[in-house]
Amino acid sequence: MIDNLKGFIADFNAKAERSPDQVFAFFNGEPITFATLKMESSAFASTLRRKGLQAGDRVAVMMRNSRLSLPILFGIAKAGAVWVPINAQQKGDGLCYILDHCEPELIVCDLDFRSTISECGAEISSEIVISIGGDHGSPAPEAILFGEGNLADAVPDAHDLFAVMYTSGTTGRPKGVLVTHGMLRLAGEAVRTLTAMGPADVFFVWEPLFHIGGAQLLVLPIIEDVKLAMVDRFSASRFWDQVRSSGATHIHYLGGILQILLKQPESPLDRQHSVRVAWGGGCPKDVWPEFRDRFGVEIRECYGMTEASSITTSNTKGVVGSVGKSMPWFSVSIEDELGNPVASGNRGEIVVRSSLEGALFKGYLRNQEATGKALVNGALRTGDAGTLDGDGNLWFHGRMTDSVRCKGENVSAWEVEHVAGNHPAVEDCAMIGVAADVGEQDIKLFVKAKNGKVIEPEHLSHWLSDRLASYQNPRYIAVVKEFERTPSQRIMKHLLPKDLNDCWDRLAAKEQARA
Repeated sequence: MIDNLKGFIADFNAKAERSPDQVFAFFNGEPITFATLKMESSAFASTLRRKGLQAGDRVAVMMRNSRLSLPILFGIAKAGAVWVPINAQQKGDGLCYILDHCEPELIVCDLDFRSTISECGAEISSEIVISIGGDHGSPAPEAILFGEGNLADAVPDAHDLFAVMYTSGTTGRPKGVLVTHGMLRLAGEAVRTLTAMGPADVFFVWEPLFHIGGAQLLVLPIIEDVKLAMVDRFSASRFWDQVRSSGATHIHYLGGILQILLKQPESPLDRQHSVRVAWGGGCPKDVWPEFRDRFGVEIRECYGMTEASSITTSNTKGVVGSVGKSMPWFSVSIEDELGNPVASGNRGEIVVRSSLEGALFKGYLRNQEATGKALVNGALRTGDAGTLDGDGNLWFHGRMTDSVRCKGENVSAWEVEHVAGNHPAVEDCAMIGVAADVGEQDIKLFVKAKNGKVIEPEHLSHWLSDRLASYQNPRYIAVVKEFERTPSQRIMKHLLPKDLNDCWDRLAAKEQARA
């Protein structure tokens, strides 16, 4: 049992001194040792201080996974600054909101995102943007990572803020979860418990670090003698070749990743790998045995939220379809809307409590209303539906509120409807989730045209693609004459048809275009 939260920077520094030549991670096969990561991250921390950043200042980072990701993130942590990871697919109004809301002192981005940032409408100065690429206005990587770096400031404490991680809201704008150094360390400890990792294990890392599913892996080589095998992006066709060449023993999944891999052609090499465990969240009950038997790996499912140090429960007993039992520092109950426990097997809201101070987040950045709804009498009301069986296993049934789980991301209906409603031909709109071929759900958008206007679904889809992240862009668009409404004029979403024969299909249109 863990008795108190710990940070990770002090342990990183100690391990870098003790084992400087030990490999922390490989990026596309290139080794990054502890000594190298310590030197480069210290150089970047010094760069931040030279630019005037102080402890607690926020640094927004909009980057794809790259060789530079680790030293930049560790450098921010060493400087005592606060990392604000931004989904690399963000653009337009969504990106504008996050930047204006978090008010960063500095923005670090890939060179090709500089125009996306400048055009999103956020009230920021171009002078605070560092784009990595080496053109006339951007420093080459060596200018910020390989200079002098001898930062001697105090090491951040477990309760110091590490990151503001924006998660998609269910009824409104994204909320910035306040994540401490100790919460990230605890997420790593939970991965240790879930995956039964040990010395010499290799974790294959395809997931973007701007997602908690990727960020939680940063501490693994510090707390155990494991290595990360990082690649720049997920590729279904190259996945197993990359896994084999890296010698990975563990693979992580989110959303529809397992289904995507199952759709790849069967091969005699399907079991020619070193993977023992596939772990993550979102493995459907029917996919579990199929993936396990084809690829010869053990499935270990979990449940959690960024607000609760990423992982709350783990299924280490192989109960197919369940997300398992609570981590030792958490307890889970199923409660009704009044906060009363419901009987075993009955559905209600998943509520999380902790005996460990700091394991639950302290709130959302500049959003007291949302904080008050999530944290009630010291407990986290998750907004997720679940049941507990007679053996104490948790079963997850999705979001209770208005969002869709698409491609591993919670997509707020409010966000999509807010953007679609700005189209000059749209009078009103509503978004729902429908069954997906792969993954949890696809998005279906219903739109009503203004008087005298005509909505062409294909045109609207292209218009939305310029303003929404790709995972937010509806696959299906249905044009309706009118919506059924409540007496307060709210659209009655539960009456909207989930049938797919009455709508335009973006993916089908692409296939027809190729034919």
